[in-house]
This record gives sequence, structure tokens and C-alpha cells, in this order.
Amino acid sequence: MAALLLLCLAPMPYGYYQVVRFVSMVIFAVMAYRYWTQAQKGLAVTFGALALLFQPIFKVALGRMIWNIVDVVVAIGLIVLVFLYKEKE
Repeated sequence: MAALLLLCLAPMPYGYYQVVRFVSMVIFAVMAYRYWTQAQKGLAVTFGALALLFQPIFKVALGRMIWNIVDVVVAIGLIVLVFLYKEKE
């Protein structure tokens, strides 16, 4: 997911961004549900908000520059989360 978001920084066809929004929404919604069932409410709310932000039906018009910043911040957050998860195991 982080790689897909970072690829959004490159000039891609518009269809790519639509696919990324849909895939992001699904993945973030699943992650929100999983964290909610694990009683990690903070992460559940965060990923629920990201699912709403990335959903493709009612698009949030932030502008290319802001979306690039959001994509990078979310990608870094996902990478950090992976390393924290591996550290716990």
C-alpha cells in the first residue's frame, strides 16, 4: 500500500489514482475493523478516517500538492506501523 501511495508522486494516468483511492479505501476499512476488534480504538479511528478520505465516491478536492503530502505521510505511517508490528513479535 505504501508503494502504491508513493507512486502517486509520479505523473500517472488518472485511472491509476482512481484505483489507488478504491484500493486504499478497502484496505484502510479492513485495517480499521481489525484494529477495532483488537481494542485498539485510536488506530481504528485513524484508519476509518483514512478510508473516508480516500473513498472514491465523494472525492475530497485537496489539490495535487496537498494530496502528495498526504500520500507521503500515510506511506511513512504505514511503513512505521509495519516496523512497530514486527518489533512486537
